Amino acid sequence: MAPQTTRRKTGRRSKWAAAALIGIGLLVTGGVYAGASAAMAATEPAAVSSALTADDGKKLFQANCATCHGLNMEGTADGPSLYGVGELAVEFQMSTGRMPLQMQGPQAPQKPAQFTEDQIRAIAAWVQSVSPGPTYPSEEILDGEGDVANGAELFRTNCAMCHNVAAAGGALTEGKYAPALTSTSALHMYAAMVTGPQNMPVFNNMTLTQDEKRDIISALLFLQENESAGGFSLGSLGPVSEGLFIWIFGIGTLIAITVWITAKSN
Repeated sequence: MAPQTTRRKTGRRSKWAAAALIGIGLLVTGGVYAGASAAMAATEPAAVSSALTADDGKKLFQANCATCHGLNMEGTADGPSLYGVGELAVEFQMSTGRMPLQMQGPQAPQKPAQFTEDQIRAIAAWVQSVSPGPTYPSEEILDGEGDVANGAELFRTNCAMCHNVAAAGGALTEGKYAPALTSTSALHMYAAMVTGPQNMPVFNNMTLTQDEKRDIISALLFLQENESAGGFSLGSLGPVSEGLFIWIFGIGTLIAITVWITAKSN
């Protein structure tokens, strides 16, 4: 009787195993590549924007601002000269979106900024290099740690006739207006006082000292950070809105009660 030879079983892979391994490999490779690309994309704009110089600012200015202000800031029939306005005025006007001007009107409205912060700083640096003017203040001026009481008094004396005693803004003549300061940054408060944008006068150090400007900024920041102590502010428009509220809701409530009593008695 011939001896039986046992055949050794060999493991046979499924026909889908190779495809599965290739698919997993592609997914892993694609994920790693996508993650690396995203990381590089996140770092590249910062590296580019942080390298902007005054020369880059000149190119940006000539491409976007020269139509109105001239290639060398000399001004045209459509826009004033920028000699002596300084980098602080440029930063204020462009960061608040007032410039570039969207259309001619009584006043340039505030709108979303059209340039990045680094681009605005580069343009401002070029303007400052060509014709120096007001520049950025020290951090101490903007820290909000000044005399709030004195700042509030100075604001009421010098600013409330246009901006409202609660900094809620107000209407001026010929379609112009003083904007609300309820969300204005400390830097832009200072810039407005120093550069005098729109219809605002310039408050130089002979009119308001640096310490007084700091006090005013501190008072306005205090208003922004603290709610109205009297309840609903009603727009902080004073007796006009308060009288309207009393007339509509107060007298309206009395009339409603009178009608209800009469209807009940009948």
